[in-house]
Formats: sequence, structure tokens, C-alpha cells
Amino acid sequence: MNDEGTQSSARLPGVQVAVIGGASCSQEEARHAEEIGRRVALAGAVLLCGGTTGVMEAACRGAQLAGGTTVGILPGKMIESGNPWLSVRLPTGMGNGRNWLVAAGAHAVIAIGGGLGTLSEIALALKAGKPVVGLGTWDAVGPDGAHLPVLQAQSAAEAAEAALAAGVAASRTDSAMQEEPHRRS
Repeated sequence: MNDEGTQSSARLPGVQVAVIGGASCSQEEARHAEEIGRRVALAGAVLLCGGTTGVMEAACRGAQLAGGTTVGILPGKMIESGNPWLSVRLPTGMGNGRNWLVAAGAHAVIAIGGGLGTLSEIALALKAGKPVVGLGTWDAVGPDGAHLPVLQAQSAAEAAEAALAAGVAASRTDSAMQEEPHRRS
């Protein structure tokens, strides 16, 4: 841990954490998103998001102000679109279909507030086997009465810490899987 209470960047090479939430958000959600973005950046992870306004913009602002890298998977076709805090803009022309790319491109996902688009990203992330941490977001129950496996955090610090730890574990699993075919050769 460093003085900011996050893991040092030397421990997180290649870790990508998606921050998802509404394009419109409350001031409290924006504060949480900005703090999470800052913590993700200070840990040395890349922040991935849908690239537009609200929670996404606030998270990117926090990451950029802390010297981090932010990637926006944009719904439209224009590379110039997206919030001003993006390091990389990836236009897709896919509208909400880009939610799959956001979910699949991360090692871990943090959901803050949000509407149905956020719920779809949570579902896609879970379907892809990604760990999801929630902060004031959906707590959905399936037809069998079971809650979705979303870790509900009580603070931005707790959400960032849980997602970064899950992201490190997922990144190590990804690396091991990539090396496995080479061992058999």
C-alpha cells in the first residue's frame, strides 16, 4: 500500500478497471466516481468506461488529475466525441451495444448508481465472468430469489480497493492462461 491507501503501480501492470454508471448522476455519485478514478490511477491501473458524461466523466477526471490513463469506448462514430478527460477515445458506432466492450474489456467493474444501461453492463460483466463491485447501484434478484453476485461497497475507497484486488487476480489468471499454450509446445 502507498500513502494514498492504494496498491502501488508496480503491482498492477496491465490491469483495467471499468467504471460504469449513468450519463446523468447526482453530486454524491460524481464525488464517488472521481475518488474511485483517482484511486484507480494511483494504483497504476487503466480506467475504462463508456466515455460520455456523468459518472464516466467524473471517474475520468479523477484518474486524469492523478496522472492516470483513461479509455472511453464511445457509443457514436466520432472520435472527437466523449468527455474531455479521456486519454484514448474509441468510437464504435454501436450505441448501447458498446456496453459489451466496456464489460468485456475490464478485469473488474465498478458500478456507481445508474439506470438500465448500467444494469445491462452489470449483467454483461457477470456473464463474462468479471467481478463487479457496486456503490449505490442495482441489487437485482433473479427468478430463483438469488441476488446477483455484485459486491456492494459502502464507500468509494472500499469499492476501489475491492475492484483493484479483483482486477489483479483476474489479470494474473489471464496471464497464466496466455502462457499455458506455450508450455505445451
